[in-house]
Amino acid sequence: MKPIYFIINPKAKNGYCLKIWKRAETMLKEKDVPYLAFFTDYPGHATKLAAKIAASSKEHKVIIAVGGDGTMHEVVNGIVNHSSITLGFIPGGSGNDFSRGFHIPSQPEDALKVILRLMRKEPALVDIGRVKMKDEAEHYFINNMGAGFDALISHEVNYSKMKSFLNKLSLGRLVYVYFLLKKLFTYKCTSIDLLIDGERHIFKDTWFVTVSNQPYYGGGMKIAPAALADDGILDITVVHNLSRIKLLLVFVSVFWGGHIHFKEVKSFKGRTAAIRSTASLYVHADGEDMGYTPLDIQIQSGKLNVLRGTSCIEEYNVKERGSNDFQ
Repeated sequence: MKPIYFIINPKAKNGYCLKIWKRAETMLKEKDVPYLAFFTDYPGHATKLAAKIAASSKEHKVIIAVGGDGTMHEVVNGIVNHSSITLGFIPGGSGNDFSRGFHIPSQPEDALKVILRLMRKEPALVDIGRVKMKDEAEHYFINNMGAGFDALISHEVNYSKMKSFLNKLSLGRLVYVYFLLKKLFTYKCTSIDLLIDGERHIFKDTWFVTVSNQPYYGGGMKIAPAALADDGILDITVVHNLSRIKLLLVFVSVFWGGHIHFKEVKSFKGRTAAIRSTASLYVHADGEDMGYTPLDIQIQSGKLNVLRGTSCIEEYNVKERGSNDFQ
């Protein structure tokens, strides 16, 4: 058996991710599974590590990201041009939307069991999105990207000491709620010029635009309930012309996907999109800062090989299987 490559973010979730890795590593040793582990030291390091591993030879490799969605985002951007890589994930962050959207259990031992079982099958080919910024820089996302209020919240969360404090209390997901409330009454909406597959849409007083490849973002919010990561289509959500108080109702309903029934929430599907705005807006991809509008987005169909579960029920049943199933 070829070794599995693990890229671990030891600082994810205030260092708790390192404990998650230790639990996974113990299981690897018990099952005598060969592996190589690499630890990130700074933002962007996972991209460099993944690219270096992918370029080391043309033979097929499995790379597992251990961390949060930001770690997964970096690894995706490191391997995007290498078709010989299969990607997996052990959730170790505070949001872990990839694991929700791709049916990977939240517990590290269960996630690793699923990964080892899925390695015996053909990996799933999934889509990703490509974002081209004003300076021609390109970034890729596997979960979603957004421009406007949600990107501002992501920016505040990424640089907040509050996130560390809440992570220590195992309440990391609440940091999004904290900054939503903090910024809600000072945020200034703007007009958005949105081009989807060549068709132009103009929205005044827009809060945000989110482009999704799978349903979840922001630590479990079901922003695009119908999104599928292998349909060759991006799901686009626009929230506009909404009072500040009503926006709170929308955000509460996002956790079960009920926001799509508000008349101020518009949903589209498309292969390409372009976002222009009257004022520069924050942009995020998979929760990571990308810069500001304007930008162009394009689906990259079947671009990545991913170890992806099929349903939560099936994957959690892994607990009942014997250890020989994973040798």
